[in-house]
Amino acid sequence: MTVTLIKNELFKQGGLEKYTWQIARDFCSMKIPVTLLTSGAPTPPFSSPSLQIVSLPVRHRLSYLSVHHFDKACDEYLSQHPTPIVFSLDRNRFQTHLRAGNGVHAAYLKRRSAEEGFTKKLSFHLNPLHQILLSLEKKAFEHPRLKILFTNSEMVKQEILEHYKTDPQKIQVVRNGVEWEAMQKPFDLWEESRGRQLKEFHLNPSAFQFLFIGHNFQRKGLHKLLYALSFIKNENFELSVVGKDKNLHDFQQLVRKLGLSNKVFFFGAQEHPLPFYQMADTLVIPSIYDPFANVTIEALAMGLFTLSSKHNGGHEILTPQNGATIPNLNDPAAFSTLLKHTLSHPKTRPRAEAVRQSVKHLDFSHQLRLLTQATLDSL
Repeated sequence: MTVTLIKNELFKQGGLEKYTWQIARDFCSMKIPVTLLTSGAPTPPFSSPSLQIVSLPVRHRLSYLSVHHFDKACDEYLSQHPTPIVFSLDRNRFQTHLRAGNGVHAAYLKRRSAEEGFTKKLSFHLNPLHQILLSLEKKAFEHPRLKILFTNSEMVKQEILEHYKTDPQKIQVVRNGVEWEAMQKPFDLWEESRGRQLKEFHLNPSAFQFLFIGHNFQRKGLHKLLYALSFIKNENFELSVVGKDKNLHDFQQLVRKLGLSNKVFFFGAQEHPLPFYQMADTLVIPSIYDPFANVTIEALAMGLFTLSSKHNGGHEILTPQNGATIPNLNDPAAFSTLLKHTLSHPKTRPRAEAVRQSVKHLDFSHQLRLLTQATLDSL
């Protein structure tokens, strides 16, 4: 029994990268040899005699060529070193098991097209990166040797069936997990930490605290949230924006234009976002497209009532007790009504406890073992 794992660019620090290392660790803990195909020279967060890292020399300045060369290099390696399990967390033409953590690129472009003007929509057809991703996606999802296609939401499963000829029996939904136990202590301390942290970040302790976390503000729908908040700007609230965006100045200008300068604050990327979860009353995820935003389950594990768009697969774990789905991102008045209703439900210890308990069953180790065990059982 041997496993080949595939994930390009492991030098990044994101959800897919975390899952790659944890899947590798889980297989290694079962004494199953793992060969990880990647690029660069990543440093694994654990050591094991069962782990071998093969770095493929495919770095290229043009992103679409980098994607193409990585896929080609993987194909060449696998032709010489076949294994019964080829588990990918990237878009490659062939794997026996695939976790589609990035969602469906065809669905993403469809959502973007509904939001953009003619020129931008035209660029989707002309951009070589989009075309190669669509090509690889089709080959991967429809490959006859694919055994299991893991998705992290029912939304992504339905998108695959809408855009590709994939056997629905091959698709298994395994939702993202959260370090539930590791978050116990910061959750327990949120009340005593809140006042000090609000003061440290110069926020108003008497104001209701909304929180937005995410990079690429346009895709994450920050502008939708800002327009909705402008309808209730006379209410006592503040919004903390955590994340980075190359067009930050444009969003700062929009805040000024909407008269929200004294209510919206940008804190940039934060390596440790836990203090913001502790300070906040509610997390808002107005995503244009998210297969399953990790912040959804992280916020719930920290006791935050969560509002999400229906275009974030994470909205599927929301209930009336722990959150709500935004009715229509393109209707700021309706969105603002939900925000205003939420203002009357600040975070309290009993509410936060109930919200946190709602995701206990999605502990990361449990969700991870569902992936690895299903993989082994499919042989």
